[in-house]
Amino acid sequence: MQYRTLGRTGIKVSPYALGAMMFGAAPGNSDHDDAIRIIHKALDAGINFVDTADAYSRGESEEIVGKALKGRRDNVVLATKLHLPMGDDPNQRGNSRRWIMTAVENSLRRLQTDHIDLYQIHRPDPDTDIEETLSALSDLIHSGKVRVIGSSTMPASDIVEAQWVAERRGLERFRTEQPTYSILNRGIETEALPVAQRYGMGTLVWSPLAKGMLTGRIRKGQQTDLRRATLLTSFSDERRLDAVEQIIPLAERAGLPMTHLAMAFAIAHPGVTSAIIGPRTMEQLDDLLAGVDVTLSDEILDQIDEIVPPGTDVGTPDQSAYRPPSLQRPALRRRPVGERAAA
Repeated sequence: MQYRTLGRTGIKVSPYALGAMMFGAAPGNSDHDDAIRIIHKALDAGINFVDTADAYSRGESEEIVGKALKGRRDNVVLATKLHLPMGDDPNQRGNSRRWIMTAVENSLRRLQTDHIDLYQIHRPDPDTDIEETLSALSDLIHSGKVRVIGSSTMPASDIVEAQWVAERRGLERFRTEQPTYSILNRGIETEALPVAQRYGMGTLVWSPLAKGMLTGRIRKGQQTDLRRATLLTSFSDERRLDAVEQIIPLAERAGLPMTHLAMAFAIAHPGVTSAIIGPRTMEQLDDLLAGVDVTLSDEILDQIDEIVPPGTDVGTPDQSAYRPPSLQRPALRRRPVGERAAA
């Protein structure tokens, strides 16, 4: 396994990061012992970067990771996240100082560790001043409970704002960004990735297999046993299905499984530090590990560009995509009725 520097932090991480979202309650792997074996095999293969979140199975994922890292913690770069709801209380979520200080203690306890290497905000929080968030996270770094901080799914403009606020207020700055990125989701190539590179941020991309659409198990006009296909609207999007039908023969001509082509594509971009794999079973992990040596030629990358042009997302976003308030709230993009006319 080769290792890359996580932005300008000096931390060396594997190009594949082990994501722990599928460890815990259904539809994840609820067998803790089996999940621990999967984590151990990934570590034995050279993966040294593990990413989880408090919201994954409401803390169960962090508990599994904590048990798996006993005796191996010092050799693992451990990342987790906060923001998503962790209870019915309206203050058990978001990026406020009040919740950050509580959430980090809960994560440390579940992970059975005294520090988190990378602590990330899972989503932007328009209701909280970014200075408030950075101030709280800075205090965690100064206390030794957190080593570096990062963001996730931040629009490029928010990344820039956070960097400027940190500089002007003398606060710790986000050192990483975690966006979605795959052959079918290349929108971050337009602004988010270049901006992250400009500020020396490491980029940890999630869903490099497009939530399963790039596994070869999703074909146009055919039934699939992939459970999430019935839950996510993106799996029935005709444009995405058409793109997959063009990618499959490309992979076949290259002599590669779809999963290997997709992963090799994700880590080929110079702005990408690591791509998160999220196996639920040992079989899935074995398949992904078998592709760590795959290198895509310029010819193959050019053909991918012809199918999905650089900087574009195919089809409509799925339900897990971040949508800023301006897209969610009609009132933010519509003047009062009496002010809409020119005369």
